[in-house]
Amino acid sequence: MSRTIAIERFLTKSEDWVPVRPDQNYKQITARLWGKGLTLRGEVPGSAIAAARQYCAKAGQFLISRIDARHGAFGIVPEELDGALVSNDFPCFNIDASTVLPHFFEWYSRTPEFIDLCRRASEGSTNRVRMKEAKFLKMTVPLPSLDEQRRIVEKLDRVAALVDERRNAIEAAELETQALLLKAFQRAIDGATLRPMAEVAPLVRRPVEIDLDASYPELGVRSFGRGTFHKPDLLGADLSWQKLFLVQQGDLVFSNIKAWEGAFAVAGPDDHGRVGSHRYLTCVPTEGLATADFIWFYLQTSDGLGKVQSASPGSADRNRTLGQGALEAITVPTPPIGRQEWFDRLHAKACEARAIRASTAQDVEALIPAMLHEIFNGIPVAA
Repeated sequence: MSRTIAIERFLTKSEDWVPVRPDQNYKQITARLWGKGLTLRGEVPGSAIAAARQYCAKAGQFLISRIDARHGAFGIVPEELDGALVSNDFPCFNIDASTVLPHFFEWYSRTPEFIDLCRRASEGSTNRVRMKEAKFLKMTVPLPSLDEQRRIVEKLDRVAALVDERRNAIEAAELETQALLLKAFQRAIDGATLRPMAEVAPLVRRPVEIDLDASYPELGVRSFGRGTFHKPDLLGADLSWQKLFLVQQGDLVFSNIKAWEGAFAVAGPDDHGRVGSHRYLTCVPTEGLATADFIWFYLQTSDGLGKVQSASPGSADRNRTLGQGALEAITVPTPPIGRQEWFDRLHAKACEARAIRASTAQDVEALIPAMLHEIFNGIPVAA
């Protein structure tokens, strides 16, 4: 596999321009970054397309983004995108299959070496970097024999099918776990009294007195129920008007500007002693009446999140603010504490299983890149 070939030897630019008709609908393509291929951007009427003519992409062609080629934005046009229109910023190339198998080239284009080739073929200032077509076509790539190309494709396709199968199994297990949790939660809250947060988990604010010589480890909360994260330390000398509030383990921590999209979490041991800005509201469950994890789970359900969203008015997403009074007025189900603790234990076991699946999923997703490295390692890098 020591031979190389200039890209221009097997890629020929397509000049299949078509007039855009205002009364006709057209598919459009978007190229995902880092070699993840092409997908449908949408379907629009010709009247919504500014250009009078565009390229007509054909299944099996290699399409590349001039602007984002250096970020791996390219791919082989799949059958479902045959006939889609693209602008001049997305040149399409026919592949000479007698020299390079399209599917082999598709696999090779997902390697870091090929993405680096595209980076080196791109020039321009920071905001106007473009792939230079002539330079790209002069680059060289490995050229195994056709038989070897077929063997490589068969091997990678076989593993890719196994990866897809495993990925689907992981996703199915996750959906089943979530469905079982919701069913168990409904059982736990059956007949439970609804009480306001002011009673169940009232707002507790712990103002921090700023020392100009001190530093303060800051806490953040991710949207969509994805937990807390740690921000860089804040220096007291850099703080002027900002107010900080102490967070303790077991607090329910709400981002008042992103709570409407699930940005609230239960502070864990690693979060204890960190600080949040005035944008973060902390609630402390009333002992014997509710647990933080139980309240969190309810507020992440469609019913609970709907209440948080209703308590976060605003004309635009960035202006949807959860007020303190509105938060304390939200009602949550409060079954007997023993029933809440039973569900919390069940939820904890589900989280453990989820963590194992997440680790497995990472291993699965890393398999194809590892195989690409193994297969193409030793082949001369693109030049």
